[in-house]
Amino acid sequence: MVMAGGKGERLYPLTRDRTKPAVPFGGKYRLIDFVLSNLVNSHIYAIYVLTQFKSQSLTEHILENWRLGTILKNNFIIPVPAQMRTGETWYRGTADAIHQNAHLIRNHKSDIVAVFGADHIYKMNIRDMIDYHREKKADVTIAAIPYPKSESRSYGVIQVDESWRVKGFQEKPETPATIPGKPDLILASMGNYLFNREVLLEVLESDAKSKGTHDFGRDILPSTFHDLKLYAYDFRRNKLPGVEPGYVNDYWRDVGTIDSYWEANMDLRSVIPKFDLYNKYWPIYAGRIHAPPAKFIHNEEGRRGYSLNSTISEGCIISGSTVVDSVLGPFVHIHSYSEVYQSILMEDVAVGHGSRIQNVIIDKHVVIPPETHIGFDVEEDRKKYYVSPGGIVVIPKGSKYDRPPYV
Repeated sequence: MVMAGGKGERLYPLTRDRTKPAVPFGGKYRLIDFVLSNLVNSHIYAIYVLTQFKSQSLTEHILENWRLGTILKNNFIIPVPAQMRTGETWYRGTADAIHQNAHLIRNHKSDIVAVFGADHIYKMNIRDMIDYHREKKADVTIAAIPYPKSESRSYGVIQVDESWRVKGFQEKPETPATIPGKPDLILASMGNYLFNREVLLEVLESDAKSKGTHDFGRDILPSTFHDLKLYAYDFRRNKLPGVEPGYVNDYWRDVGTIDSYWEANMDLRSVIPKFDLYNKYWPIYAGRIHAPPAKFIHNEEGRRGYSLNSTISEGCIISGSTVVDSVLGPFVHIHSYSEVYQSILMEDVAVGHGSRIQNVIIDKHVVIPPETHIGFDVEEDRKKYYVSPGGIVVIPKGSKYDRPPYV
Protein backbone atom coordinates (compact mmCIF):
# COMPACT_ATOMS: atom_id res chain seq x y z
CA MET A 1 0.00 0.00 0.00
CA VAL A 2 1.74 3.16 -1.24
CA MET A 3 0.56 6.42 0.32
CA ALA A 4 0.48 8.94 -2.53
CA GLY A 5 -2.22 11.44 -1.58
CA GLY A 6 -0.14 14.22 -0.08
CA LYS A 7 -0.69 17.86 -0.97
CA GLY A 8 2.96 18.79 -0.55
CA GLU A 9 2.10 22.36 0.45
CA ARG A 10 5.70 23.20 1.38
CA LEU A 11 6.77 22.31 -2.18
CA TYR A 12 4.56 25.00 -3.68
CA PRO A 13 4.59 26.13 -6.50
CA LEU A 14 5.83 22.75 -7.78
CA THR A 15 2.65 21.25 -6.28
CA ARG A 16 0.34 23.94 -7.62
CA ASP A 17 -0.90 21.60 -10.36
CA ARG A 18 0.07 18.14 -9.08
CA THR A 19 0.30 16.02 -5.95
CA LYS A 20 3.71 15.77 -4.30
CA PRO A 21 4.54 12.20 -5.45
CA ALA A 22 4.08 13.34 -9.07
CA VAL A 23 6.71 16.08 -8.84
CA PRO A 24 9.55 15.44 -11.33
CA PHE A 25 12.97 14.66 -9.90
CA GLY A 26 16.44 14.03 -11.26
CA GLY A 27 15.60 14.97 -14.83
CA LYS A 28 13.53 11.99 -15.96
CA TYR A 29 11.87 10.60 -12.81
CA ARG A 30 8.88 11.39 -10.61
CA LEU A 31 9.17 11.12 -6.81
CA ILE A 32 6.91 8.06 -6.79
CA ASP A 33 9.26 6.17 -9.13
CA PHE A 34 11.67 5.54 -6.24
CA VAL A 35 9.31 3.64 -3.95
CA LEU A 36 7.79 1.74 -6.88
CA SER A 37 11.25 0.78 -8.14
CA ASN A 38 12.22 -0.41 -4.65
CA LEU A 39 9.11 -2.57 -4.43
CA VAL A 40 9.48 -4.07 -7.91
CA ASN A 41 13.23 -4.65 -7.48
CA SER A 42 12.35 -6.43 -4.21
CA HIS A 43 9.99 -8.75 -6.14
CA ILE A 44 6.86 -7.24 -4.63
CA TYR A 45 4.36 -7.05 -7.44
CA ALA A 46 0.94 -6.52 -5.82
CA ILE A 47 0.87 -2.76 -5.29
CA TYR A 48 -1.99 -0.35 -4.65
CA VAL A 49 -1.19 3.38 -4.89
CA LEU A 50 -3.63 5.44 -2.80
CA THR A 51 -4.22 8.86 -4.34
CA GLN A 52 -6.27 11.89 -3.39
CA PHE A 53 -5.19 15.49 -4.06
CA LYS A 54 -4.55 16.68 -7.65
CA SER A 55 -3.90 13.12 -8.72
CA GLN A 56 -4.51 13.28 -12.48
CA SER A 57 -0.84 13.66 -13.44
CA LEU A 58 0.17 10.88 -11.04
CA THR A 59 -2.56 8.52 -12.26
CA GLU A 60 -1.59 9.06 -15.89
CA HIS A 61 2.07 8.43 -15.06
CA ILE A 62 1.28 5.13 -13.35
CA LEU A 63 -1.08 3.89 -16.05
CA GLU A 64 1.32 4.82 -18.86
CA ASN A 65 4.58 3.63 -17.32
CA TRP A 66 3.96 1.08 -14.56
CA ARG A 67 2.19 -1.84 -16.21
CA LEU A 68 3.43 -5.19 -14.88
CA GLY A 69 1.51 -7.33 -17.35
CA THR A 70 -1.89 -8.86 -17.85
CA ILE A 71 -1.28 -12.59 -17.45
CA LEU A 72 -0.57 -13.02 -13.73
CA LYS A 73 -3.56 -11.93 -11.64
CA ASN A 74 -1.56 -10.86 -8.59
CA ASN A 75 1.01 -8.77 -10.46
CA PHE A 76 -0.27 -5.19 -10.67
CA ILE A 77 0.30 -1.55 -9.80
CA ILE A 78 -3.10 0.11 -9.50
CA PRO A 79 -3.89 3.72 -8.54
CA VAL A 80 -6.79 3.84 -6.08
CA PRO A 81 -8.60 7.20 -5.73
CA ALA A 82 -10.37 8.23 -2.54
CA GLN A 83 -13.88 6.76 -2.76
CA MET A 84 -15.51 7.49 0.64
CA ARG A 85 -16.15 3.79 1.20
CA THR A 86 -16.54 4.15 4.98
CA GLY A 87 -18.42 7.44 5.22
CA GLU A 88 -18.81 10.92 3.81
CA THR A 89 -15.18 11.96 4.32
CA TRP A 90 -11.99 12.04 2.31
CA TYR A 91 -8.89 10.51 3.86
CA ARG A 92 -8.42 12.01 7.31
CA GLY A 93 -4.89 10.69 7.78
CA THR A 94 -2.54 7.93 6.66
CA ALA A 95 -4.24 5.27 8.78
CA ASP A 96 -7.69 6.33 7.62
CA ALA A 97 -6.56 6.04 4.00
CA ILE A 98 -5.62 2.40 4.58
CA HIS A 99 -8.78 1.77 6.61
CA GLN A 100 -11.00 3.09 3.83
CA ASN A 101 -9.32 0.57 1.52
CA ALA A 102 -9.12 -2.34 3.96
CA HIS A 103 -11.23 -4.43 1.56
CA LEU A 104 -8.22 -4.54 -0.76
CA ILE A 105 -6.16 -6.11 2.01
CA ARG A 106 -8.90 -8.60 2.87
CA ASN A 107 -9.14 -9.62 -0.78
CA HIS A 108 -5.51 -10.75 -0.74
CA LYS A 109 -4.11 -13.46 1.51
CA SER A 110 -0.62 -12.04 1.98
CA ASP A 111 0.62 -12.49 5.55
CA ILE A 112 2.52 -9.16 5.57
CA VAL A 113 1.36 -5.76 4.33
CA ALA A 114 3.88 -3.04 3.49
CA VAL A 115 2.68 0.53 4.02
CA PHE A 116 5.17 2.89 2.37
CA GLY A 117 5.28 6.57 1.52
CA ALA A 118 5.58 7.81 -2.06
CA ASP A 119 7.69 10.94 -1.82
CA HIS A 120 11.14 10.03 -0.49
CA ILE A 121 14.42 9.53 -2.35
CA TYR A 122 16.24 6.32 -1.41
CA LYS A 123 17.07 2.76 -2.47
CA MET A 124 15.92 -0.11 -0.30
CA ASN A 125 15.85 -3.88 -0.62
CA ILE A 126 12.55 -4.43 1.14
CA ARG A 127 13.11 -8.20 1.22
CA ASP A 128 15.85 -7.62 3.78
CA MET A 129 13.40 -5.71 5.97
CA ILE A 130 10.88 -8.54 5.57
CA ASP A 131 13.49 -11.09 6.67
CA TYR A 132 14.23 -8.96 9.73
CA HIS A 133 10.50 -8.67 10.51
CA ARG A 134 10.15 -12.44 10.46
CA GLU A 135 13.37 -13.04 12.38
CA LYS A 136 12.11 -10.79 15.19
CA LYS A 137 8.62 -12.35 15.04
CA ALA A 138 7.39 -8.77 14.98
CA ASP A 139 3.83 -7.56 14.67
CA VAL A 140 5.03 -4.29 13.16
CA THR A 141 8.43 -3.22 11.83
CA ILE A 142 9.34 0.43 11.25
CA ALA A 143 12.13 1.44 8.88
CA ALA A 144 14.42 3.89 10.65
CA ILE A 145 17.70 5.65 10.06
CA PRO A 146 20.23 6.95 12.61
CA TYR A 147 20.86 10.67 12.52
CA PRO A 148 22.88 13.06 14.72
CA LYS A 149 21.13 14.01 17.92
CA SER A 150 21.32 17.67 16.90
CA GLU A 151 18.80 17.00 14.07
CA SER A 152 16.08 15.56 16.31
CA ARG A 153 13.70 18.51 15.86
CA SER A 154 13.26 17.61 12.19
CA TYR A 155 12.08 14.01 12.67
CA GLY A 156 9.82 11.62 14.47
CA VAL A 157 12.19 9.87 16.88
CA ILE A 158 11.85 6.19 17.85
CA GLN A 159 13.00 5.03 21.28
CA VAL A 160 14.33 1.44 21.32
CA ASP A 161 15.99 -0.97 23.72
CA GLU A 162 19.19 -2.94 23.06
CA SER A 163 17.33 -5.41 20.81
CA TRP A 164 15.75 -2.50 18.87
CA ARG A 165 12.29 -3.26 20.18
CA VAL A 166 10.29 -0.02 20.22
CA LYS A 167 9.79 1.51 23.66
CA GLY A 168 8.41 4.92 22.77
CA PHE A 169 7.98 7.72 20.26
CA GLN A 170 8.83 11.40 20.26
CA GLU A 171 7.66 13.92 17.65
CA LYS A 172 10.44 16.38 16.77
CA PRO A 173 11.75 16.53 20.35
CA GLU A 174 14.21 19.08 21.74
CA THR A 175 15.53 16.47 24.17
CA PRO A 176 15.43 13.19 22.25
CA ALA A 177 15.94 9.60 23.29
CA THR A 178 19.14 8.24 21.75
CA ILE A 179 20.15 4.83 20.44
CA PRO A 180 21.36 2.53 23.25
CA GLY A 181 25.14 2.69 23.38
CA LYS A 182 25.24 5.60 20.91
CA PRO A 183 24.46 8.79 22.88
CA ASP A 184 25.09 11.07 19.89
CA LEU A 185 22.59 9.39 17.57
CA ILE A 186 18.81 9.31 17.34
CA LEU A 187 16.64 6.90 15.40
CA ALA A 188 14.46 8.75 12.88
CA SER A 189 11.36 7.10 11.46
CA MET A 190 11.32 6.84 7.65
CA GLY A 191 7.53 6.45 7.57
CA ASN A 192 7.72 2.96 6.01
CA TYR A 193 6.07 0.05 7.84
CA LEU A 194 5.54 -3.69 7.68
CA PHE A 195 2.43 -5.05 9.41
CA ASN A 196 1.26 -8.56 9.96
CA ARG A 197 -1.98 -8.59 8.02
CA GLU A 198 -4.41 -9.38 10.85
CA VAL A 199 -2.67 -6.96 13.20
CA LEU A 200 -3.06 -4.17 10.66
CA LEU A 201 -6.75 -4.83 10.13
CA GLU A 202 -7.35 -4.94 13.87
CA VAL A 203 -5.56 -1.68 14.71
CA LEU A 204 -7.24 0.09 11.80
CA GLU A 205 -10.68 -0.87 13.12
CA SER A 206 -9.77 0.37 16.58
CA ASP A 207 -8.32 3.64 15.26
CA ALA A 208 -11.41 4.32 13.13
CA LYS A 209 -13.47 4.53 16.33
CA SER A 210 -11.11 7.02 17.99
CA LYS A 211 -11.07 10.81 17.77
CA GLY A 212 -7.40 11.25 16.90
CA THR A 213 -5.72 12.32 13.67
CA HIS A 214 -5.93 8.78 12.24
CA ASP A 215 -2.23 8.81 11.45
CA PHE A 216 0.20 5.90 11.79
CA GLY A 217 3.02 7.97 13.25
CA ARG A 218 0.93 10.09 15.60
CA ASP A 219 -1.79 7.67 16.70
CA ILE A 220 -1.52 3.99 15.82
CA LEU A 221 2.12 3.24 16.55
CA PRO A 222 2.36 5.23 19.83
CA SER A 223 -0.81 3.55 21.13
CA THR A 224 0.20 -0.03 20.27
CA PHE A 225 3.87 -0.51 21.21
CA HIS A 226 2.91 -1.49 24.78
CA ASP A 227 0.75 -4.40 23.63
CA LEU A 228 2.28 -5.41 20.30
CA LYS A 229 5.79 -6.36 19.25
CA LEU A 230 7.10 -3.33 17.40
CA TYR A 231 10.69 -3.33 16.13
CA ALA A 232 12.79 -0.73 14.37
CA TYR A 233 14.72 -1.78 11.29
CA ASP A 234 18.10 -0.11 10.79
CA PHE A 235 18.12 1.16 7.21
CA ARG A 236 21.93 1.20 7.23
CA ARG A 237 22.04 -2.61 7.35
CA ASN A 238 20.09 -2.81 4.10
CA LYS A 239 22.11 -4.56 1.40
CA LEU A 240 21.73 -3.85 -2.29
CA PRO A 241 23.13 -5.90 -5.16
CA GLY A 242 25.76 -4.24 -7.30
CA VAL A 243 27.47 -2.17 -4.57
CA GLU A 244 31.00 -2.37 -3.20
CA PRO A 245 31.69 -4.48 -0.07
CA GLY A 246 31.43 -2.36 3.05
CA TYR A 247 29.00 0.08 1.43
CA VAL A 248 26.58 1.60 3.96
CA ASN A 249 23.14 2.32 2.54
CA ASP A 250 22.32 5.54 4.39
CA TYR A 251 20.94 7.90 1.73
CA TRP A 252 17.32 8.84 2.44
CA ARG A 253 15.86 12.25 1.73
CA ASP A 254 12.44 13.67 2.52
CA VAL A 255 12.18 16.38 -0.14
CA GLY A 256 9.42 18.20 1.69
CA THR A 257 10.55 21.77 0.97
CA ILE A 258 11.85 23.65 -2.05
CA ASP A 259 15.30 23.90 -0.50
CA SER A 260 15.54 20.18 0.38
CA TYR A 261 14.22 19.30 -3.09
CA TRP A 262 16.90 21.45 -4.73
CA GLU A 263 19.63 19.98 -2.50
CA ALA A 264 18.60 16.38 -3.30
CA ASN A 265 18.74 17.10 -7.02
CA MET A 266 22.16 18.68 -6.57
CA ASP A 267 23.30 15.45 -4.87
CA LEU A 268 23.11 13.78 -8.30
CA ARG A 269 25.66 15.99 -10.03
CA SER A 270 28.93 14.90 -8.37
CA VAL A 271 31.60 12.72 -9.93
CA ILE A 272 30.86 10.25 -7.14
CA PRO A 273 27.25 11.20 -6.31
CA LYS A 274 25.78 10.80 -2.85
CA PHE A 275 22.87 9.00 -4.54
CA ASP A 276 23.91 6.69 -7.37
CA LEU A 277 21.46 6.26 -10.25
CA TYR A 278 23.86 4.07 -12.23
CA ASN A 279 23.63 0.74 -10.39
CA LYS A 280 22.24 -1.52 -13.11
CA TYR A 281 21.43 -4.21 -10.53
CA TRP A 282 19.03 -1.88 -8.73
CA PRO A 283 17.58 0.38 -11.42
CA ILE A 284 15.23 3.27 -10.81
CA TYR A 285 12.56 2.95 -13.46
CA ALA A 286 11.18 6.03 -15.16
CA GLY A 287 8.59 6.94 -17.73
CA ARG A 288 9.25 5.90 -21.31
CA ILE A 289 10.34 8.98 -23.22
CA HIS A 290 10.59 8.75 -27.01
CA ALA A 291 13.36 11.26 -27.59
CA PRO A 292 16.67 11.50 -29.45
CA PRO A 293 19.97 11.63 -27.55
CA ALA A 294 21.09 14.88 -25.98
CA LYS A 295 23.07 17.13 -28.32
CA PHE A 296 25.83 19.70 -27.70
CA ILE A 297 26.38 22.01 -30.64
CA HIS A 298 28.61 24.91 -31.78
CA ASN A 299 32.34 24.98 -31.15
CA GLU A 300 33.36 28.57 -31.55
CA GLU A 301 35.24 30.83 -29.19
CA GLY A 302 32.61 32.27 -26.84
CA ARG A 303 29.88 30.11 -28.34
CA ARG A 304 30.62 26.55 -27.31
CA GLY A 305 27.97 24.08 -26.17
CA TYR A 306 29.17 22.16 -23.12
CA SER A 307 28.16 20.88 -19.68
CA LEU A 308 30.10 20.10 -16.49
CA ASN A 309 29.03 18.10 -13.42
CA SER A 310 25.46 17.94 -14.64
CA THR A 311 22.73 15.43 -15.42
CA ILE A 312 21.38 15.90 -18.93
CA SER A 313 18.28 14.01 -20.09
CA GLU A 314 17.45 12.79 -23.56
CA GLY A 315 16.21 15.24 -26.15
CA CYS A 316 18.18 18.18 -24.72
CA ILE A 317 20.02 20.63 -26.96
CA ILE A 318 22.87 22.63 -25.44
CA SER A 319 23.37 25.13 -28.24
CA GLY A 320 26.49 27.26 -27.88
CA SER A 321 25.79 27.62 -24.16
CA THR A 322 27.16 26.58 -20.76
CA VAL A 323 25.51 24.27 -18.22
CA VAL A 324 27.28 23.67 -14.89
CA ASP A 325 26.19 21.77 -11.73
CA SER A 326 22.62 21.39 -13.00
CA VAL A 327 19.89 18.84 -13.71
CA LEU A 328 18.05 19.04 -17.04
CA GLY A 329 14.88 17.13 -17.87
CA PRO A 330 13.93 15.93 -21.37
CA PHE A 331 13.68 18.31 -24.33
CA VAL A 332 15.35 21.26 -22.63
CA HIS A 333 16.85 23.74 -25.09
CA ILE A 334 19.53 26.18 -23.91
CA HIS A 335 20.11 28.76 -26.62
CA SER A 336 23.43 30.34 -27.57
CA TYR A 337 25.46 32.51 -25.20
CA SER A 338 23.33 31.44 -22.23
CA GLU A 339 24.68 30.21 -18.87
CA VAL A 340 22.93 27.87 -16.44
CA TYR A 341 24.43 27.19 -12.98
CA GLN A 342 23.19 25.05 -10.08
CA SER A 343 19.68 24.85 -11.46
CA ILE A 344 16.92 22.34 -12.15
CA LEU A 345 15.15 22.64 -15.51
CA MET A 346 12.23 20.29 -16.06
CA GLU A 347 10.83 18.94 -19.32
CA ASP A 348 10.43 21.23 -22.36
CA VAL A 349 12.06 24.31 -20.87
CA ALA A 350 13.59 26.77 -23.33
CA VAL A 351 16.16 29.33 -22.18
CA GLY A 352 16.49 32.25 -24.58
CA HIS A 353 19.61 33.63 -26.22
CA GLY A 354 22.07 35.34 -23.83
CA SER A 355 20.27 34.50 -20.57
CA ARG A 356 22.01 33.80 -17.26
CA ILE A 357 20.40 31.57 -14.63
CA GLN A 358 21.61 30.27 -11.27
CA ASN A 359 19.96 28.63 -8.24
CA VAL A 360 16.67 28.31 -10.10
CA ILE A 361 14.03 25.59 -10.43
CA ILE A 362 12.04 25.91 -13.65
CA ASP A 363 8.98 23.69 -13.96
CA LYS A 364 7.78 22.05 -17.20
CA HIS A 365 6.87 23.89 -20.41
CA VAL A 366 8.40 27.23 -19.43
CA VAL A 367 10.02 29.64 -21.88
CA ILE A 368 12.63 32.08 -20.57
CA PRO A 369 12.92 35.16 -22.83
CA PRO A 370 16.30 36.17 -24.30
CA GLU A 371 18.68 38.22 -22.15
CA THR A 372 16.93 37.23 -18.91
CA HIS A 373 18.95 37.14 -15.67
CA ILE A 374 17.54 35.11 -12.74
CA GLY A 375 19.17 34.20 -9.44
CA PHE A 376 21.68 37.06 -9.19
CA ASP A 377 19.55 39.62 -7.33
CA VAL A 378 17.26 38.03 -4.74
CA GLU A 379 15.26 41.17 -4.00
CA GLU A 380 14.61 41.77 -7.68
CA ASP A 381 13.65 38.10 -8.14
CA ARG A 382 11.11 38.33 -5.31
CA LYS A 383 9.20 40.95 -7.31
CA LYS A 384 8.63 38.50 -10.18
CA TYR A 385 8.97 34.93 -8.87
CA TYR A 386 8.57 32.70 -5.84
CA VAL A 387 11.82 32.60 -3.82
CA SER A 388 12.37 29.98 -1.11
CA PRO A 389 13.78 30.77 2.35
CA GLY A 390 17.13 29.42 1.09
CA GLY A 391 17.14 31.76 -1.89
CA ILE A 392 16.06 29.27 -4.59
CA VAL A 393 13.94 30.87 -7.31
CA VAL A 394 10.99 28.78 -8.57
CA ILE A 395 9.18 29.43 -11.85
CA PRO A 396 5.85 27.56 -12.07
CA LYS A 397 4.76 25.24 -14.82
CA GLY A 398 3.68 26.76 -18.12
CA SER A 399 4.98 30.32 -17.66
CA LYS A 400 5.28 31.06 -21.39
CA TYR A 401 6.57 33.92 -23.44
CA ASP A 402 7.36 33.96 -27.14
CA ARG A 403 9.48 30.89 -27.84
CA PRO A 404 12.94 32.04 -29.01
CA PRO A 405 14.08 31.09 -32.51
CA TYR A 406 16.37 28.10 -32.96
CA VAL A 407 19.93 29.46 -32.77
